Amino acid sequence: MKRIKITVMRKARYDDLIEKYENPIEHACDLEEGMVFIADGWQRPEGFCLSAWETISPFVMALAHGGEDFYDGWMKNKKSAMLSCNDGFRPVSFYIEVIGE
Repeated sequence: MKRIKITVMRKARYDDLIEKYENPIEHACDLEEGMVFIADGWQRPEGFCLSAWETISPFVMALAHGGEDFYDGWMKNKKSAMLSCNDGFRPVSFYIEVIGE
């Protein structure tokens, strides 16, 4: 099984939506741009957000098992994907890629 590198590429924050709809939350997202995590197959890397993992793990699993070229040529590197978590208030974009090949 291949190892997968997960890099936090961008973190957005929509204060207008937070103010209007969200109850106050401490530590809603502790991820920061530039953080790197390594996934060994199906195991969520230590310190990685559970909600974000639930969103990206199907792609991580596919890449770890040799999958590639999602959506017919979407990515320049066919052994990678650019994905975002499902937090509508502060979405985080992740670049996932196969490493060690």
